[in-house]
Amino acid sequence: MLLSQSHENISFFQPSAFLLIGIPGLEAMHGWISIPFCSMYTLALMGNCLILLAVRKTPTLHQPMYYFLSMLSLTDLGLTLCTLPTTMAVLWFDYRCIMFDACLVQMFFLHSFSVVESSVLLAMSFDRFVAISNPLRYPSVLTNSVIGRIGIAIVTRATVSLFPVPFLLKRLNFCPEKIQLSHSFCFHADMMKRACADITVNILYGLYVVLSTGFVDSLLIVFSYGLILYTVMGLASPQERIRALNTCVSHILAVLVFYIPGIGLSIIHRFGRHAPPIVNTLVAYVYLIVPPVLNPIIYSVKSKHIREALIRMLKRKDQD
Repeated sequence: MLLSQSHENISFFQPSAFLLIGIPGLEAMHGWISIPFCSMYTLALMGNCLILLAVRKTPTLHQPMYYFLSMLSLTDLGLTLCTLPTTMAVLWFDYRCIMFDACLVQMFFLHSFSVVESSVLLAMSFDRFVAISNPLRYPSVLTNSVIGRIGIAIVTRATVSLFPVPFLLKRLNFCPEKIQLSHSFCFHADMMKRACADITVNILYGLYVVLSTGFVDSLLIVFSYGLILYTVMGLASPQERIRALNTCVSHILAVLVFYIPGIGLSIIHRFGRHAPPIVNTLVAYVYLIVPPVLNPIIYSVKSKHIREALIRMLKRKDQD
């Protein structure tokens, strides 16, 4: 039985723990469902670690584009490690309990890494714009110190944006009968809906974070690609146009893989009250698990330099 922190008249209730859920309606199949989840988590961890090792051990990859790719891989590792423990605990052991404060911590880091990923994708679009519009000044514009400051700004932005959220949840009076969350991890929108209190402030602040991060970032990415297309169309040779656009394909795919499920999840949380629970759950899993799995694959397939570095690194290990 879950303990609670409450007054004698039950005027304020804060659960000591929440109950997590795996795939609603398919609890009996969690053992089988854990196989693809375990495979995806393994691919995400291995793929992003290999990208980081390839960039670190290959001097020719010590360039702005691949530094930003390393930031993306680190962020994907963070997202993966945020959801892996609780998701696999639910699927493997049916361990559904998560302490209230631990839920707040998981929620903070989960959303922070999402904001970081959005910011990194924006930085990568700026990198592509500079590389295509002014290739001669590219190394002097995006120096190591500039990239370092961009990285610090990205982390600071995510931390400052999400810092108030746990405290806004901590002040709420929760419903004793609504302690089961809709996922195997803690989402802000999911947690605040368990409250028996006015959550207007939480809704407005959550909307502010979404608009000031993901929405603004997506608009700036679209604007960057508008400038890139304008620059590319000014190139005289069709071959040069194709070559320039080809350097953007990996980034465009990474943007689509991240933003499309994110937009879908945001819409479902705000307007999909009557949607089946399994739809909400599956979209959330796609948003958090699929990008870390696909990003290393996309860059390994589309980037010749990354692919060659990975092959050399793996051959060296076989020889050792």
